[in-house]
Amino acid sequence: MTTATYTVTGMTCGHCVASVREEVADISGVVQVDVALDSGAVEITSDRELARTEVEAAVAEAGYALA
Repeated sequence: MTTATYTVTGMTCGHCVASVREEVADISGVVQVDVALDSGAVEITSDRELARTEVEAAVAEAGYALA
């Protein structure tokens, strides 16, 4: 298992958090996603190394961007 933390910009509410969590959870290999609204931190636990581009694409699909 690997854990990586990213910062997402533009989230302002619980719906934003849910959207990001849902899109990131759809990435192959992701086991758990924790999103903190106040800091924008997204901690991803996965069973393989994730490419930043994979995470970036999922976050963009939710309507946000990585810092």
